[in-house]
Amino acid sequence: MSLHDDAVLVLKEYGDQEELRQAYLDHLQAHPDGMWKACEAGHLTASALVIDPSRGRVLLTLHKKLQMWLQMGGHCEPEDRSLEAAALREATEESGIAGLTLLTGGPVRLDRHPIPAPCHWHFDVQYAAVAPPGAVQAISDESLDLRWFAYAEVPGVADESVVRLLEAARARL
Repeated sequence: MSLHDDAVLVLKEYGDQEELRQAYLDHLQAHPDGMWKACEAGHLTASALVIDPSRGRVLLTLHKKLQMWLQMGGHCEPEDRSLEAAALREATEESGIAGLTLLTGGPVRLDRHPIPAPCHWHFDVQYAAVAPPGAVQAISDESLDLRWFAYAEVPGVADESVVRLLEAARARL
């Protein structure tokens, strides 16, 4: 199964955000290259909020280009076999934490946001990844900083999309 086919299947099974979910499906139907950064009309991305439920905290990265505290994530790569694999790869690379596990049940949220030209949209498929006990993070080249935040601290440092992702992840737990 291609990554495009996997994305369509995942989105068809996703049971929330109906209007936005349909916009993702319409985009993929209109753009066979809609999984890749080269698609100027927009492309799917995969992200994961790294969460430590036992300590009531999440790991956020201070994105180098955007200079915002965000969940881990980014572009799909040709070697990614699924959206889940892409989200887990991105979370592992950007957090430096081995042994992350995605929450079951597929994506936690969808978030479409504009990006600078030449591309116009990121269609982000958002997962949540649980950190193993004793996890130690390591900053990547894509980050200015990497830090654990208590759930209650997130609204003070991150934008509304991260807050909504945290709320959805906590509801899934």
